[in-house]
Amino acid sequence: MTDLRNYSLVTAAYWGFTLTDGALRMLVLLHFYELGYSAVQIAFLFLLYEFCGVVTNLIGGWVGSHMGLKVTLFAGLALQVVALSALAMLDPSWSVALSVAYVMGAQALSGIAKDLTKMSSKSAIKVLVPEDADSALFKWVALLTGSKNALKGAGFFLGGVLLTWIGFRGSLLVMAGALALVLLATLVSLPREIGMAKQKTGFSAILSKSRDINLLSAARLFLFGSRDIWFVVGLPVFLTASLGWSHAEVGSFLALWVIGYGGVQALAPGLLKTVLGGGTPRGGTASAGAFTLAGLTTLIAIGVGLDLSPWLTVVSGLALFGLVFAVNSSVHSYLILAYTESDQAALNVGFYYMANAMGRLVGTLLSGVVFQLAGLAGCLWVSAAFVMAAALLSMKLPRGSIVKAT
Repeated sequence: MTDLRNYSLVTAAYWGFTLTDGALRMLVLLHFYELGYSAVQIAFLFLLYEFCGVVTNLIGGWVGSHMGLKVTLFAGLALQVVALSALAMLDPSWSVALSVAYVMGAQALSGIAKDLTKMSSKSAIKVLVPEDADSALFKWVALLTGSKNALKGAGFFLGGVLLTWIGFRGSLLVMAGALALVLLATLVSLPREIGMAKQKTGFSAILSKSRDINLLSAARLFLFGSRDIWFVVGLPVFLTASLGWSHAEVGSFLALWVIGYGGVQALAPGLLKTVLGGGTPRGGTASAGAFTLAGLTTLIAIGVGLDLSPWLTVVSGLALFGLVFAVNSSVHSYLILAYTESDQAALNVGFYYMANAMGRLVGTLLSGVVFQLAGLAGCLWVSAAFVMAAALLSMKLPRGSIVKAT
Protein backbone atom coordinates (compact mmCIF):
# COMPACT_ATOMS: atom_id res chain seq x y z
CA MET A 1 0.00 0.00 0.00
CA THR A 2 1.29 3.45 -0.91
CA ASP A 3 2.42 5.55 2.08
CA LEU A 4 0.09 8.49 1.38
CA ARG A 5 1.11 10.55 4.42
CA ASN A 6 4.80 10.70 3.56
CA TYR A 7 4.06 10.96 -0.17
CA SER A 8 1.93 14.03 0.60
CA LEU A 9 4.66 15.56 2.78
CA VAL A 10 7.34 15.06 0.12
CA THR A 11 5.05 16.39 -2.60
CA ALA A 12 4.08 19.48 -0.57
CA ALA A 13 7.75 20.31 0.08
CA TYR A 14 8.56 19.86 -3.60
CA TRP A 15 5.61 22.09 -4.54
CA GLY A 16 6.79 24.87 -2.23
CA PHE A 17 10.30 24.73 -3.62
CA THR A 18 9.14 24.60 -7.23
CA LEU A 19 6.96 27.69 -6.89
CA THR A 20 9.95 29.75 -5.74
CA ASP A 21 12.25 28.17 -8.36
CA GLY A 22 9.97 29.14 -11.24
CA ALA A 23 9.46 32.65 -9.89
CA LEU A 24 13.21 33.11 -9.37
CA ARG A 25 14.01 32.17 -12.97
CA MET A 26 11.51 34.68 -14.32
CA LEU A 27 12.66 37.40 -11.91
CA VAL A 28 16.31 37.04 -12.93
CA LEU A 29 15.57 36.79 -16.66
CA LEU A 30 13.22 39.78 -16.88
CA HIS A 31 15.11 41.96 -14.38
CA PHE A 32 18.45 41.62 -16.16
CA TYR A 33 16.96 41.94 -19.63
CA GLU A 34 15.39 45.20 -18.42
CA LEU A 35 18.84 46.33 -17.28
CA GLY A 36 20.14 45.87 -20.84
CA TYR A 37 21.94 42.52 -20.58
CA SER A 38 22.38 40.60 -23.86
CA ALA A 39 21.01 37.10 -24.52
CA VAL A 40 24.46 35.55 -23.97
CA GLN A 41 25.00 37.45 -20.69
CA ILE A 42 21.59 36.31 -19.43
CA ALA A 43 22.38 32.71 -20.40
CA PHE A 44 25.61 32.93 -18.35
CA LEU A 45 23.56 33.88 -15.29
CA PHE A 46 22.05 30.40 -15.38
CA LEU A 47 25.14 28.36 -16.30
CA LEU A 48 26.42 27.67 -12.78
CA TYR A 49 22.81 26.89 -11.77
CA GLU A 50 22.75 24.07 -14.31
CA PHE A 51 26.38 22.97 -13.81
CA CYS A 52 25.89 22.59 -10.07
CA GLY A 53 22.88 20.41 -10.84
CA VAL A 54 25.19 17.97 -12.66
CA VAL A 55 27.52 17.62 -9.66
CA THR A 56 24.72 17.68 -7.09
CA ASN A 57 22.78 14.82 -8.63
CA LEU A 58 25.86 12.60 -8.71
CA ILE A 59 26.89 13.27 -5.11
CA GLY A 60 23.40 13.87 -3.73
CA GLY A 61 22.15 10.41 -4.73
CA TRP A 62 25.01 8.77 -2.86
CA VAL A 63 24.49 10.99 0.20
CA GLY A 64 20.74 10.28 0.15
CA SER A 65 21.30 6.51 0.06
CA HIS A 66 23.61 6.77 3.10
CA MET A 67 21.93 9.42 5.24
CA GLY A 68 18.33 9.26 4.11
CA LEU A 69 16.30 11.38 1.72
CA LYS A 70 15.04 13.65 4.50
CA VAL A 71 18.56 15.02 4.91
CA THR A 72 18.96 15.84 1.22
CA LEU A 73 15.44 17.26 0.96
CA PHE A 74 16.03 19.50 3.99
CA ALA A 75 19.41 20.62 2.60
CA GLY A 76 17.80 21.54 -0.72
CA LEU A 77 15.11 23.69 0.88
CA ALA A 78 17.60 25.38 3.21
CA LEU A 79 20.00 26.25 0.38
CA GLN A 80 17.18 27.81 -1.64
CA VAL A 81 16.33 30.09 1.28
CA VAL A 82 20.00 31.15 1.43
CA ALA A 83 20.14 31.72 -2.35
CA LEU A 84 16.99 33.86 -2.39
CA SER A 85 18.25 35.93 0.55
CA ALA A 86 21.65 36.41 -1.09
CA LEU A 87 20.13 37.61 -4.36
CA ALA A 88 18.05 40.13 -2.44
CA MET A 89 21.33 41.78 -1.37
CA LEU A 90 22.38 42.49 -4.98
CA ASP A 91 23.40 46.16 -5.34
CA PRO A 92 22.28 47.87 -8.62
CA SER A 93 25.35 50.13 -8.45
CA TRP A 94 27.77 47.21 -8.92
CA SER A 95 29.56 46.78 -12.25
CA VAL A 96 28.22 44.35 -14.84
CA ALA A 97 31.09 41.92 -14.23
CA LEU A 98 30.59 41.92 -10.45
CA SER A 99 26.81 41.63 -10.77
CA VAL A 100 27.07 38.68 -13.17
CA ALA A 101 29.60 36.91 -10.94
CA TYR A 102 27.48 37.48 -7.83
CA VAL A 103 24.25 36.30 -9.47
CA MET A 104 26.01 33.25 -10.93
CA GLY A 105 27.19 32.36 -7.42
CA ALA A 106 23.73 32.72 -5.91
CA GLN A 107 22.26 30.78 -8.84
CA ALA A 108 24.81 28.04 -8.18
CA LEU A 109 23.38 27.63 -4.68
CA SER A 110 19.89 27.55 -6.16
CA GLY A 111 20.97 24.90 -8.67
CA ILE A 112 22.31 22.70 -5.87
CA ALA A 113 19.08 23.27 -3.96
CA LYS A 114 16.87 22.40 -6.92
CA ASP A 115 18.52 19.10 -7.70
CA LEU A 116 18.81 17.99 -4.09
CA THR A 117 15.08 18.63 -3.72
CA LYS A 118 14.13 16.97 -7.01
CA MET A 119 16.34 13.92 -6.50
CA SER A 120 15.00 13.47 -2.96
CA SER A 121 11.35 13.82 -3.97
CA LYS A 122 11.45 11.51 -6.98
CA SER A 123 13.56 8.87 -5.22
CA ALA A 124 11.10 8.89 -2.33
CA ILE A 125 8.28 7.86 -4.68
CA LYS A 126 10.07 4.60 -5.50
CA VAL A 127 10.42 3.91 -1.77
CA LEU A 128 6.81 4.80 -0.91
CA VAL A 129 5.07 2.84 -3.71
CA PRO A 130 4.91 -1.00 -3.38
CA GLU A 131 7.48 -2.99 -5.39
CA ASP A 132 4.88 -4.91 -7.44
CA ALA A 133 2.71 -1.92 -8.38
CA ASP A 134 4.13 -0.78 -11.74
CA SER A 135 0.89 0.86 -12.89
CA ALA A 136 0.57 2.67 -9.55
CA LEU A 137 4.20 3.79 -9.83
CA PHE A 138 3.52 5.33 -13.26
CA LYS A 139 0.47 7.11 -11.86
CA TRP A 140 2.20 8.54 -8.77
CA VAL A 141 5.33 9.58 -10.70
CA ALA A 142 3.20 11.30 -13.33
CA LEU A 143 1.19 13.08 -10.62
CA LEU A 144 4.28 14.36 -8.80
CA THR A 145 6.07 15.43 -11.98
CA GLY A 146 2.99 16.99 -13.55
CA SER A 147 1.95 18.93 -10.48
CA LYS A 148 5.52 20.14 -10.02
CA ASN A 149 5.68 21.54 -13.52
CA ALA A 150 2.24 23.12 -13.24
CA LEU A 151 3.45 24.92 -10.12
CA LYS A 152 6.68 25.91 -11.84
CA GLY A 153 4.51 27.55 -14.48
CA ALA A 154 2.58 29.30 -11.74
CA GLY A 155 5.96 30.41 -10.42
CA PHE A 156 6.79 32.02 -13.78
CA PHE A 157 3.58 33.98 -13.54
CA LEU A 158 4.24 34.81 -9.88
CA GLY A 159 7.75 36.06 -10.73
CA GLY A 160 6.46 38.42 -13.42
CA VAL A 161 3.70 39.75 -11.17
CA LEU A 162 5.93 40.18 -8.10
CA LEU A 163 8.56 42.01 -10.15
CA THR A 164 5.88 44.47 -11.24
CA TRP A 165 4.30 44.86 -7.79
CA ILE A 166 7.11 44.89 -5.25
CA GLY A 167 10.32 44.86 -7.29
CA PHE A 168 13.27 42.50 -7.45
CA ARG A 169 14.47 42.67 -3.83
CA GLY A 170 11.02 42.59 -2.21
CA SER A 171 9.99 39.56 -4.27
CA LEU A 172 13.04 37.58 -3.22
CA LEU A 173 12.58 38.32 0.49
CA VAL A 174 8.91 37.30 0.42
CA MET A 175 9.76 34.00 -1.27
CA ALA A 176 12.63 33.27 1.15
CA GLY A 177 10.30 33.72 4.12
CA ALA A 178 7.58 31.50 2.68
CA LEU A 179 10.00 28.70 1.82
CA ALA A 180 11.53 28.84 5.31
CA LEU A 181 8.08 27.89 6.69
CA VAL A 182 7.92 24.90 4.31
CA LEU A 183 11.38 23.85 5.46
CA LEU A 184 10.35 23.86 9.12
CA ALA A 185 7.23 21.80 8.41
CA THR A 186 9.30 19.22 6.52
CA LEU A 187 11.91 19.00 9.27
CA VAL A 188 9.29 18.26 11.90
CA SER A 189 7.03 15.85 9.98
CA LEU A 190 9.09 13.59 7.70
CA PRO A 191 10.80 10.43 9.09
CA ARG A 192 14.58 10.57 8.81
CA GLU A 193 15.20 7.00 7.63
CA ILE A 194 13.26 7.31 4.37
CA GLY A 195 15.37 6.23 1.38
CA MET A 196 18.39 4.86 3.29
CA ALA A 197 20.05 1.92 1.54
CA LYS A 198 20.19 -1.34 3.53
CA GLN A 199 23.71 -2.01 2.27
CA LYS A 200 26.01 1.00 1.97
CA THR A 201 27.78 1.35 -1.35
CA GLY A 202 31.16 2.86 -2.17
CA PHE A 203 31.43 6.28 -3.77
CA SER A 204 32.48 4.70 -7.08
CA ALA A 205 28.96 3.23 -7.39
CA ILE A 206 27.59 6.61 -8.51
CA LEU A 207 29.02 5.94 -12.00
CA SER A 208 28.38 2.18 -12.13
CA LYS A 209 25.04 1.75 -13.93
CA SER A 210 23.26 -0.78 -16.11
CA ARG A 211 23.18 -0.40 -19.90
CA ASP A 212 19.49 0.56 -19.80
CA ILE A 213 20.02 3.31 -17.21
CA ASN A 214 22.99 4.68 -19.19
CA LEU A 215 20.95 4.75 -22.43
CA LEU A 216 17.93 6.33 -20.78
CA SER A 217 20.15 8.94 -19.09
CA ALA A 218 21.82 9.84 -22.40
CA ALA A 219 18.41 10.16 -24.07
CA ARG A 220 17.27 12.37 -21.21
CA LEU A 221 20.27 14.65 -21.71
CA PHE A 222 19.35 15.31 -25.34
CA LEU A 223 15.61 15.50 -24.63
CA PHE A 224 15.89 18.25 -22.03
CA GLY A 225 18.67 20.00 -23.89
CA SER A 226 16.30 20.25 -26.85
CA ARG A 227 13.69 22.09 -24.79
CA ASP A 228 16.02 24.54 -23.04
CA ILE A 229 17.80 25.50 -26.29
CA TRP A 230 14.76 27.60 -27.24
CA PHE A 231 12.93 27.93 -23.92
CA VAL A 232 15.45 29.44 -21.48
CA VAL A 233 16.60 32.57 -23.30
CA GLY A 234 15.51 32.45 -26.95
CA LEU A 235 11.74 32.38 -26.51
CA PRO A 236 11.38 35.00 -23.71
CA VAL A 237 13.70 37.43 -25.50
CA PHE A 238 11.94 36.80 -28.84
CA LEU A 239 8.53 37.53 -27.29
CA THR A 240 9.84 40.72 -25.71
CA ALA A 241 12.10 42.06 -28.48
CA SER A 242 10.28 40.85 -31.63
CA LEU A 243 6.64 40.80 -30.56
CA GLY A 244 6.80 43.67 -28.04
CA TRP A 245 5.25 41.71 -25.16
CA SER A 246 5.41 43.16 -21.64
CA HIS A 247 7.01 41.39 -18.65
CA ALA A 248 3.59 40.31 -17.40
CA GLU A 249 2.61 38.96 -20.83
CA VAL A 250 5.85 37.00 -21.23
CA GLY A 251 5.57 35.62 -17.69
CA SER A 252 1.91 34.70 -18.25
CA PHE A 253 2.59 32.90 -21.53
CA LEU A 254 5.49 30.89 -20.13
CA ALA A 255 3.42 30.16 -17.03
CA LEU A 256 0.50 28.86 -19.07
CA TRP A 257 2.88 26.78 -21.21
CA VAL A 258 4.47 25.10 -18.18
CA ILE A 259 1.14 24.70 -16.34
CA GLY A 260 -0.35 23.02 -19.40
CA TYR A 261 2.79 20.93 -19.79
CA GLY A 262 2.52 19.82 -16.16
CA GLY A 263 -1.17 19.03 -16.53
CA VAL A 264 -0.47 16.78 -19.52
CA GLN A 265 2.32 15.05 -17.58
CA ALA A 266 -0.06 14.27 -14.74
CA LEU A 267 -2.61 12.88 -17.23
CA ALA A 268 -0.04 10.86 -19.21
CA PRO A 269 -1.04 7.44 -17.77
CA GLY A 270 -4.62 8.01 -18.91
CA LEU A 271 -3.59 9.45 -22.28
CA LEU A 272 -1.35 6.44 -23.01
CA LYS A 273 -3.74 3.82 -21.61
CA THR A 274 -5.29 2.95 -24.98
CA VAL A 275 -1.99 3.10 -26.85
CA LEU A 276 -0.31 0.80 -24.34
CA GLY A 277 -3.26 -1.58 -24.10
CA GLY A 278 -3.51 -1.06 -20.36
CA GLY A 279 0.18 -1.82 -19.84
CA THR A 280 3.06 0.39 -18.75
CA PRO A 281 5.58 2.28 -20.95
CA ARG A 282 8.59 0.54 -22.48
CA GLY A 283 11.54 1.71 -24.53
CA GLY A 284 9.47 1.82 -27.71
CA THR A 285 7.11 4.33 -26.08
CA ALA A 286 10.00 6.72 -25.42
CA SER A 287 11.48 6.41 -28.93
CA ALA A 288 8.10 6.89 -30.67
CA GLY A 289 7.45 10.03 -28.63
CA ALA A 290 10.90 11.46 -29.42
CA PHE A 291 10.57 10.86 -33.17
CA THR A 292 7.19 12.61 -33.11
CA LEU A 293 8.72 15.53 -31.24
CA ALA A 294 11.63 15.79 -33.69
CA GLY A 295 9.23 16.02 -36.64
CA LEU A 296 7.12 18.64 -34.89
CA THR A 297 10.15 20.79 -33.97
CA THR A 298 11.35 20.67 -37.57
CA LEU A 299 7.98 21.94 -38.81
CA ILE A 300 8.02 24.81 -36.29
CA ALA A 301 11.57 25.76 -37.32
CA ILE A 302 10.54 25.83 -40.99
CA GLY A 303 7.53 28.01 -40.14
CA VAL A 304 9.63 30.50 -38.15
CA GLY A 305 12.25 30.57 -40.93
CA LEU A 306 9.56 31.40 -43.49
CA ASP A 307 8.24 34.24 -41.30
CA LEU A 308 4.80 32.68 -40.98
CA SER A 309 2.42 34.04 -38.34
CA PRO A 310 4.11 33.99 -34.90
CA TRP A 311 0.76 32.96 -33.40
CA LEU A 312 0.67 29.89 -35.64
CA THR A 313 4.32 28.88 -35.38
CA VAL A 314 5.67 30.13 -32.06
CA VAL A 315 2.59 30.29 -29.84
CA SER A 316 0.50 27.41 -31.21
CA GLY A 317 3.45 25.32 -32.40
CA LEU A 318 5.29 25.42 -29.11
CA ALA A 319 2.07 24.70 -27.22
CA LEU A 320 1.80 21.47 -29.23
CA PHE A 321 5.50 20.82 -28.59
CA GLY A 322 4.77 21.06 -24.87
CA LEU A 323 2.00 18.45 -25.10
CA VAL A 324 4.17 15.85 -26.87
CA PHE A 325 7.22 16.67 -24.74
CA ALA A 326 5.20 16.30 -21.53
CA VAL A 327 4.03 12.79 -22.36
CA ASN A 328 7.55 11.73 -23.33
CA SER A 329 8.99 13.25 -20.16
CA SER A 330 6.50 11.30 -18.01
CA VAL A 331 7.47 8.08 -19.77
CA HIS A 332 11.15 8.80 -19.00
CA SER A 333 10.40 9.60 -15.35
CA TYR A 334 8.59 6.28 -15.00
CA LEU A 335 11.25 4.22 -16.78
CA ILE A 336 14.13 5.35 -14.57
CA LEU A 337 12.25 4.19 -11.48
CA ALA A 338 11.11 1.00 -13.18
CA TYR A 339 14.71 0.17 -14.11
CA THR A 340 16.00 0.47 -10.54
CA GLU A 341 15.53 -1.31 -7.23
CA SER A 342 14.06 0.61 -4.28
CA ASP A 343 17.28 0.13 -2.32
CA GLN A 344 19.30 1.90 -5.03
CA ALA A 345 16.70 4.51 -6.01
CA ALA A 346 18.64 7.54 -4.76
CA LEU A 347 21.86 6.48 -6.51
CA ASN A 348 20.26 5.69 -9.86
CA VAL A 349 17.84 8.62 -9.87
CA GLY A 350 20.70 10.93 -8.93
CA PHE A 351 22.75 9.67 -11.89
CA TYR A 352 19.79 10.03 -14.23
CA TYR A 353 19.02 13.58 -13.16
CA MET A 354 22.71 14.38 -13.49
CA ALA A 355 22.22 13.69 -17.20
CA ASN A 356 19.06 15.81 -17.11
CA ALA A 357 21.03 18.69 -15.57
CA MET A 358 23.81 18.27 -18.13
CA GLY A 359 21.23 18.58 -20.91
CA ARG A 360 19.83 21.72 -19.33
CA LEU A 361 23.34 23.15 -18.95
CA VAL A 362 24.14 22.60 -22.64
CA GLY A 363 20.69 23.81 -23.67
CA THR A 364 20.98 26.96 -21.57
CA LEU A 365 24.35 27.90 -23.06
CA LEU A 366 23.21 27.17 -26.61
CA SER A 367 19.99 29.11 -26.06
CA GLY A 368 21.90 32.35 -25.60
CA VAL A 369 24.63 31.69 -28.18
CA VAL A 370 22.45 30.29 -30.98
CA PHE A 371 19.74 32.92 -30.46
CA GLN A 372 22.31 35.69 -30.75
CA LEU A 373 23.79 34.14 -33.91
CA ALA A 374 20.73 32.74 -35.69
CA GLY A 375 17.60 33.85 -33.84
CA LEU A 376 14.73 31.66 -32.67
CA ALA A 377 14.71 29.66 -35.92
CA GLY A 378 18.33 28.63 -35.28
CA CYS A 379 17.43 27.55 -31.74
CA LEU A 380 14.62 25.37 -33.08
CA TRP A 381 16.83 23.66 -35.70
CA VAL A 382 19.42 22.76 -33.07
CA SER A 383 16.56 21.62 -30.81
CA ALA A 384 15.27 19.30 -33.55
CA ALA A 385 18.74 17.72 -33.89
CA PHE A 386 18.86 17.11 -30.11
CA VAL A 387 15.45 15.43 -30.08
CA MET A 388 16.49 13.18 -32.97
CA ALA A 389 19.53 12.09 -30.94
CA ALA A 390 17.23 11.26 -28.00
CA ALA A 391 14.99 9.23 -30.32
CA LEU A 392 17.89 7.19 -31.72
CA LEU A 393 19.21 6.43 -28.23
CA SER A 394 15.74 5.44 -27.02
CA MET A 395 15.49 2.87 -29.83
CA LYS A 396 18.13 0.82 -27.99
CA LEU A 397 16.03 0.58 -24.80
CA PRO A 398 14.31 -2.78 -24.09
CA ARG A 399 10.95 -3.28 -25.77
CA GLY A 400 9.80 -6.16 -23.57
CA SER A 401 9.87 -6.83 -19.82
CA ILE A 402 11.92 -4.42 -17.77
CA VAL A 403 15.05 -5.84 -16.15
CA LYS A 404 15.91 -3.77 -13.10
CA ALA A 405 19.41 -2.55 -12.30
CA THR A 406 21.17 -4.12 -9.36
